[in-house]
Amino acid sequence: MKAVCWNGANDVRVQSVPDPTILNPRDAIIKITSTAICGSDLHIYGGYIPTVQQGDIIGHEFMGEVVEVGRGVNNLKIGDRVVVPSTIGCGNCHYCQHDMWSLCDNSNPKGWIEEKLFGNITSAIYGYSHMLGGYAGAQAEYIRVPFADVGVVKVPPDLPDEMLLFISDAIPTGYMGAELCDIQPGDTVAVWGCGAVGQFAMISAYMMGAEKVIAIDRFPERLEMAKKFAKAEVINYEEVNAGEALKEMTGGRGPDACIDAVGLEAHGVGLEDFYDQTKQKLRLETDRPHVLREMMVACRKGGTLSIMGVYGGFVDKIPFGAAFNKGLTFRMGQMHGQKYMHLLLQMILDGKLDPSFVVTHQLPLEQAPHAYHIFQQKKDNCIKVVLKP
Repeated sequence: MKAVCWNGANDVRVQSVPDPTILNPRDAIIKITSTAICGSDLHIYGGYIPTVQQGDIIGHEFMGEVVEVGRGVNNLKIGDRVVVPSTIGCGNCHYCQHDMWSLCDNSNPKGWIEEKLFGNITSAIYGYSHMLGGYAGAQAEYIRVPFADVGVVKVPPDLPDEMLLFISDAIPTGYMGAELCDIQPGDTVAVWGCGAVGQFAMISAYMMGAEKVIAIDRFPERLEMAKKFAKAEVINYEEVNAGEALKEMTGGRGPDACIDAVGLEAHGVGLEDFYDQTKQKLRLETDRPHVLREMMVACRKGGTLSIMGVYGGFVDKIPFGAAFNKGLTFRMGQMHGQKYMHLLLQMILDGKLDPSFVVTHQLPLEQAPHAYHIFQQKKDNCIKVVLKP
C-alpha cells in the first residue's frame, strides 16, 4: 500500500509499505477514506518530536471502512463505516474505565521510553513516535486498529466524510479544551490559535455558556474564520499587544479562562521569540512556551488555563510567580476522544454542528509532501488539509 512516511525534518514521502495485518484478536483493519493533517503533525514534520524514526508512517486523524476484524471484535463487521479516535485505549484499565482514555495503562507497548521522561506511561497515539507506541499512522491506504471493540465509532452512510472525520481528533480536542475551563454563564474565554482545534474550542466555549470568546492569532484568514464561524472577537498579535488588548476588552480584569490551542511551536514577537527560536534550534529548550507565558500574565486572578496544544519536553522563562500569586488553575492533557465522540456525533446528526467549514484543501494522498509544505508555511490560505487515499 501507499503511505506517508517521515524521512527527516521537513521531509515526508509517499512510499510503498507492507499492508497491515491482524496481530491480535481485538484488531481491525480499516480502509481509510479520509485522513487529515493535524497541527500536531507539524511538530513531527519539523523534527521536534523525539523517537520518530525514518520510514515511520505518520498521521492520527482518520476514518474509513472496516475490511477485516479479529475474532475478539464482535461489535464491528466488514463494510461498517467508522471514525477512530487518535488516542488508543484498552477499555479495561483504571483510566479507561474512568473516561481518561489518553492515560491508558495498556495501549503503549513502548511506554518504558516515555516513563523515563514523564514518570508514567500514557496511551499510545497512531503515528506519533515510538515513545507513544510506535503504531503505524493513518496517512495511508489501510491501518491496523488495536482495541477496535472499544475505540471505534460507527457512523451513518449518508453524510460526507468532512462532516464526520474531525470527531477523530480536532473536535474532541477543542471540546475538551473548553470543558476543562469550567465555563460559567457570562464568562470571557480567550483562545490562542485559530487552527481547527482552536475553532472548535471557540464554538464549544459558546455551547458551554461563555458570553464572549476572543481569538488570538496572526494570520488574517484564520482570524476571519474565527469571526465568521466561531463568532469570536479577534486579536492579531502582530498588530497589537495581545495582553494589553485582552485587558481592554475585559474591563481591565482579564479573561476568565484561557485556552492554548498552539503548543510547542508557538510564535511570539520581538526578543522573546528570538530567544525561544534560538534555544530550540540549539536544542537547549525543546518547546517554545510563548503562549503559556502570555496566558499566565493575561488571565484574571483565580482563572483557569486549559492547555490542549502539544508539549513534549522542557520549557524555561515561565512566569510561575504570576501563576502562583494569581491563584491560577492549570488543566491540560491529550484529549480523551472516546469520552466525547458519541456526543459530538449526535450534535452533527442533530444539525447543531457542521465542522466541515475548517477544510480549506482536499488533496490526494500522493500530494502529501506538498500539503505538509503549504500547511506548515501557511501558504494558499491553508488551514486544514484532508488527504484522500
